[in-house]
Amino acid sequence: MEAMSAGADAIRAGVNSEWLRALALTQRIVAQPNRVLPVIIGELAQTLGEHPALLSERECLSYGMLAERVNRYARWALGQELGKGEVVALLMPSCPEYMAIWLGITLAGGVVALLNTNLSGVSLAHCIDIAGAERIIVATELLDAFSEAQPHLTSDPKVWLHGGDTGDLSSIERMLERASGEPLGRRERAPPAISDRALLIYTSGTTGLPKAANISHRRLLTWSLWFAGMMDTRPSDRMYNCLPMYHSVGGIVATGAVLVNGGSVVIRDRFSARQFWDDITRWDCTLFQYIGELCRYLALAGPHPREAKHRIRLCCGNGLRPDIWQTFKDRFHIPRILEFYASTEGNVTLFNCEGKPGALGRIPPFLAHRSPTALVRFDVEKGAVVRNAQGRCVRCRTDETGEAIGRISEARSDPGSPFEGYTNSRDTQQKILRDVFESGDAWFRTGDLMRTDKQGFFYFIDRIGDTFRWKGENVSTTDVAQAITAFAGVVEANVYGVRIPGTEGRAGMAAIVVDERFELAAFNRHLARRLPAYARPLFLRLVREVEITVTFKQKKADLVADGYNPKTLQDPIYFNDASRQCFVPLDDALHAAIEGGQVRL
Repeated sequence: MEAMSAGADAIRAGVNSEWLRALALTQRIVAQPNRVLPVIIGELAQTLGEHPALLSERECLSYGMLAERVNRYARWALGQELGKGEVVALLMPSCPEYMAIWLGITLAGGVVALLNTNLSGVSLAHCIDIAGAERIIVATELLDAFSEAQPHLTSDPKVWLHGGDTGDLSSIERMLERASGEPLGRRERAPPAISDRALLIYTSGTTGLPKAANISHRRLLTWSLWFAGMMDTRPSDRMYNCLPMYHSVGGIVATGAVLVNGGSVVIRDRFSARQFWDDITRWDCTLFQYIGELCRYLALAGPHPREAKHRIRLCCGNGLRPDIWQTFKDRFHIPRILEFYASTEGNVTLFNCEGKPGALGRIPPFLAHRSPTALVRFDVEKGAVVRNAQGRCVRCRTDETGEAIGRISEARSDPGSPFEGYTNSRDTQQKILRDVFESGDAWFRTGDLMRTDKQGFFYFIDRIGDTFRWKGENVSTTDVAQAITAFAGVVEANVYGVRIPGTEGRAGMAAIVVDERFELAAFNRHLARRLPAYARPLFLRLVREVEITVTFKQKKADLVADGYNPKTLQDPIYFNDASRQCFVPLDDALHAAIEGGQVRL
């Protein structure tokens, strides 16, 4: 009856069918508490058999082969006497085997920590230690990175090698050869429950060392089934996934949402703009998953003979900037773009089903009770939410910027609202905002500043910590970057704030990549038209490239630390001289005058 009522409300509200499909699929989760993702894969193998599941240059697995490997890894875990909830760390490049490993271990009741393959040394050791892993599976090609981390470990996990053999380490493949691929019997171990922890997925570590987020089987299913409904995935679909599989989007959304409905996933270890359209057409893909600046890199690439000769019906992702949205859609003949907002550990999720350029999405009224979301006023200078005289947070008005928060609930009927936290309890508590609108309530802090319009669409403004104050005004690095990249000749821009002695707040600075069309005087006039005086960058740094993370997010911390001193920087630096109303080269003498307060800013 609840589903029928929700459906009737949805129809009356005129919402798209995507929401109804997603709602119908996820409503089954609680009713079948032991039907976890590995179990679903086993069920599909009974009917789909030879139908392709996971495809790559390295190997291709049908549903039958995938289920068989899942069972073998489950028996390996049981043979290791892996207790329920015990952690196995996985350090391996993206490939079909990657998913088979964590599906198998979680089927046996274990937890898999998905390690970032770009880490080594102290950072990698930190991730292994906070997971509490007593066993680790390491791909041979990443053995050197693990070896660099070993001296820094406070633990001593047993190491299993995948993809080769050495005299010192055990080969997991040898163990698998002796394990049966038949479905597990109840006497071996009952399937885990949806409430059990399945994975540890790490945050990016942009504000310190990475944190390990707890991901339950319920959360895995919610992601997989909700996105399956939103994308309307089918057995005929092929998803192109070039995102890292240790990440929630590349490892869960892009794979699980397609597999649960019998489709296929093409896995590429790394993104390549040059080979992207060759891959899309050769594998006959109908979907692809993007994140961050991936779409910008495709748009910046030269023409490709196959860029419009494909069967892509939809691309899904987050971080597609409004300044390239329509260009990307038109140039590459993309019928639909499904932009969404979510985070690995968070409970705030938005979908832009309408394809409104620049919007993160919205929450239909008939679903608002399932995942209550709010924007609350935030003081950028103090770095804290604003509270009224009664100590309560203040909701933002339409078009007013504030931090997005999501109410935390443990109710079984409220699958979108729990916050499962991190392995470190202190990290968990720092993400919870309490006594927000009433005594005792708790809300998850996204750390993202947003605004809403009159239609209820949310728009990303900036990350807390990226937005800065200058001349008494809040400056959004995202807004400034969009204004900069709108100028012909600017290929890419990374905007941040730097401190100047004797001044309050931070002055704007932009690291930009330019081509032969760039003209400094015209650029200055462009900024004067597009931005208020306080938001115009005071410093420009011309760089060869803008560094990004593996999930296509721009790195700012190193740029902020570098500052604007021409003595320590090899790149050309320019100063926006107010007295001359133009950008001028920043030399040692001018730098000293700025630092000494002798220049009008």
